[in-house]
Amino acid sequence: MNSNNLSPRLKIVASLVPQGSRIADIGSDHAYLAINLIKNKIANHAIAGEVAPGPLSNSKEEIEKNGVVDQIEARLGDGLAVIQDTDTVDVICIAGMGGQLIRKILNDGKTKLNGVKKLILQPNVGELELREWLISNNFKITHEDIVAEDHHLYEIIMAEPGQMTLSEKEQMFGPILMKSHNEVYTRKWQRELKRLRKIEANLNAHPSHGQAKLDQVTKQISDIEEMFSHVS
Repeated sequence: MNSNNLSPRLKIVASLVPQGSRIADIGSDHAYLAINLIKNKIANHAIAGEVAPGPLSNSKEEIEKNGVVDQIEARLGDGLAVIQDTDTVDVICIAGMGGQLIRKILNDGKTKLNGVKKLILQPNVGELELREWLISNNFKITHEDIVAEDHHLYEIIMAEPGQMTLSEKEQMFGPILMKSHNEVYTRKWQRELKRLRKIEANLNAHPSHGQAKLDQVTKQISDIEEMFSHVS
């Protein structure tokens, strides 16, 4: 992967960024996304945030190599701390982290979200926890997607300021994704169902591991089976 040839998940993230945006890409991985958006004249300005000096150096090198130093700033900092008020960032992208970590980054940086029009998030896991945070902090989910990449299945969630109420199952399965039931989405939940059934069998074979855990797994299995039963 490089800035001219983004990975499948980052291609989807890039496609969701509106023309003329000022973006912050947190945990930028060589600033590939930011460089792509600038070179394709989608973003006008970008912040590439890194939490460690090594990745920061890599991002700066890529930015210089691609001749976009006037439009992209690589900054060292923890999460949204790299964003300054004068940046007038209106789109924040966070990709390639666990949902719990993305949630923490957003929560720790709440004051940086004023004026932000879109959050484009790609959690590796923990989508439910991320959706919980969004609806609890006045963001509504406006787009969801799912993509297969290197034997992994990644969800992409876009949210904008606004009110939204989600049921427990919508938080788990995604309010938009659960209506689409595309092939990748179906594969994800078939894989999860298989994993949970193995856990259930193991818990049944070893009751000492706890009834509460067994009840939780059994409910998750039931929810997934019910979701599949509604597929037309």
